[in-house]
Amino acid sequence: QLGEPGDPLRRVGAIVGMPFASRLLHRYGGRRATRAMIVAWCVSGALPMLAPDLPVLFALLVVYGLTSGMADVSMNAQAIPVERAAGKSIMSGLHGMWSIGGLAASGVGVAAAHANVDARIHLASRPVLEVAIALVGAYGLPAGIAADDEPEPPHFVKPPRAVILIGLIAFCALFAEASTSDWCAVYLKKVLDTSAGTAATAYSAFAFTMVISRLGGDFAVRKFGATRVVRFCGVVGTCGGLLVVFAGSPVVAIIGFALIGLGVAVVFPLSFAAAGHADAQPARAIAGVATIAYGAGIAAPGIVGGIAAASSLSVSFGVITVLVAMLAVGARVLAPKRSAVPTAG
Repeated sequence: QLGEPGDPLRRVGAIVGMPFASRLLHRYGGRRATRAMIVAWCVSGALPMLAPDLPVLFALLVVYGLTSGMADVSMNAQAIPVERAAGKSIMSGLHGMWSIGGLAASGVGVAAAHANVDARIHLASRPVLEVAIALVGAYGLPAGIAADDEPEPPHFVKPPRAVILIGLIAFCALFAEASTSDWCAVYLKKVLDTSAGTAATAYSAFAFTMVISRLGGDFAVRKFGATRVVRFCGVVGTCGGLLVVFAGSPVVAIIGFALIGLGVAVVFPLSFAAAGHADAQPARAIAGVATIAYGAGIAAPGIVGGIAAASSLSVSFGVITVLVAMLAVGARVLAPKRSAVPTAG
């Protein structure tokens, strides 16, 4: 039961920290600030094991979220000049590596649990490897992401008007992602009366197609353009949602969850790319989109649960399906600006 408030607290911390990242990137340079934020993020992940009671634990989870939010903005902001220099879309693949990292971390956690490794030892040793990888990876990042004559952003950055629509598209994508991740196994168990093992397959299918979609997303964007790709993915995800809502068997529902993952996976990274290219200060724009979208991560599970309590999980996934359909409707919002990476559409 202690783990249930952990992710919402982390996301609250992330939302608080994100608007401050732009100022730090401008003042200390992209490479130096990103390196420091990632190290802080890795180290803060081990702090909860020091908590003597619940209030301190919750506070440390917020600190962890705060550092993760600033690191998230800085890493995505760094990707914008790298993408411009490459002359092609790379953002989806970078987020695909995040998904692979999550799968690898879960594998390490399972192995540690089977080996009866003390959780405190696991948490304390993890940052050592993470910091080493981060420092090596940050070595080749651009030294700065802002022009020398660019004015220093305020301490707390509000979402620029130019990226609010992009943020709303990202909100829809993250809402569908977070709620499906949290409720897909419950749906199979409660609605379709499957075993726990079969129910777990729903999340595996969803996570797998998320990884595949993100790793292949850049190739699709280079060939067809961001607008066409997001529109197609929105249609695919909507079809998946309809399969879930009207599923008469576990197999159909699992296919539906897989299609939802395939449909929503590329939208969030492409939202960051579109925002970064749409504003003269990429970090400010990305922080704005992230601040709007991460609210979905906090709201989604509770809203889905509330709708389910008032009606049913099928109705909840009907709402999720409508939000996924909005991705297809609003796909043009993610079209690259003229200054952005050239694509086919």
